[in-house]
Amino acid sequence: MRACIRRGSKQIGGSCIEVEQDGKRLLIDLGLPLDAPANTADIVPDGLVLDGTDQNLLGILISHPHLDHYGLLAHVDGSIPIGLGPSARRVLAAAAPFLPGTWPVPSAGWNYESGHPFEIGPFTITPFLVDHSAYDAYALLIEGGGDRLFYSGDFRGHGRKAALLDRLVAAPPADIDALLVEGSSLTRLPLDARFPTEAEIESQLVAELRDTKGLALVHTSAQNIDRIVSIFRASRRCGRRVVLDLYAAAILEATGNLNLPQSDWPDVALYVPELQRRQIKRAGMFDVLARHSRNRIFIEDLAALPARSTLLFRPLHRKDLEGAACLAGAKYIYSQWEGYWDSGSYDEVKAFLDAHGIPKVSLHTSGHASPVDLKRSVSALNPGKVVPIHSFRSDRYPELFDRVEPQPDGQWWPVRSGAPASMENA
Repeated sequence: MRACIRRGSKQIGGSCIEVEQDGKRLLIDLGLPLDAPANTADIVPDGLVLDGTDQNLLGILISHPHLDHYGLLAHVDGSIPIGLGPSARRVLAAAAPFLPGTWPVPSAGWNYESGHPFEIGPFTITPFLVDHSAYDAYALLIEGGGDRLFYSGDFRGHGRKAALLDRLVAAPPADIDALLVEGSSLTRLPLDARFPTEAEIESQLVAELRDTKGLALVHTSAQNIDRIVSIFRASRRCGRRVVLDLYAAAILEATGNLNLPQSDWPDVALYVPELQRRQIKRAGMFDVLARHSRNRIFIEDLAALPARSTLLFRPLHRKDLEGAACLAGAKYIYSQWEGYWDSGSYDEVKAFLDAHGIPKVSLHTSGHASPVDLKRSVSALNPGKVVPIHSFRSDRYPELFDRVEPQPDGQWWPVRSGAPASMENA
């Protein structure tokens, strides 16, 4: 078996790997680069034919539902099967009507079940559920021609599912020839450092909520389910209800996990901002609204009890909140990657906060493994070679791992060291 990193050997985001055995091929992830100005067909990696005419392309395996790993599915013909976690597939379908532009909804294909292998032509695929800030995320073991390639996807060991990494380290798959492992944290942390745990984020949220005299505006991704749980638990500890919009309510429902906060829980409320109401009307999503209206409140209800509420904030809430005059004593808690804030993505939110004198607090932890967890994972898997991906600092890999063999974008290489590539580089 041979492999080619189509994109991602020296960058974070836009990951895409191709594997080949006996002339048949699979793609592993097809991500939108983080710096892409738009999701256009011209940024699909060179050499890929995605219109359904390539009979040797058997399908695409997506590790998890983050745009930098699945976003270019927008340019894939619907006849090409897509592998994905079943809950992730539902989440993406639920999110699509709320998102601007045309966002991809993966076509039918394989639904992963952790630890259960399945076959695609000459390949055997075994998914492993991992801890990540995207719900239903997987690492993938790909076998072909007697060779074994392990792809880490994005993972961590400090979220609410940290036990998954402990389990993998305790009983790793054996005889890995090559390990494609992400190294996002190597840009951000010293090699002996760790990120805060999600439990620590919850404790920090409790402190901030108790210190907030009015409405708490917590700005995070509705698809970061671990963080939604932290916000809910912290709010409950502080006697606050969590106020969702319909998008967040639909995402939580789509997980299929009734142990996660849902719109009909007694300490959860649904508030539909005006801009979303128009969106619902245009898209005809009245059935979705009806399913989540049991605990629906209106702006006057939110304004009546701001100090007892934690609003899962989105920028589209701004005009409603200004009109209701319910921002006295409010606090804005930013709980996402700081890069979005620094890049200007939320300049309108900055202006909103300045206009109303609302203080900003940042509380976040990474969705990626710390260097310490990277090291223990690679040590446990003990691969024949370590191939960097999803990192700006592949040069730091040899400081953590043995047998590092970087591979450039666009070049084929044998998965098993010493084995010849089956065809010329493409």
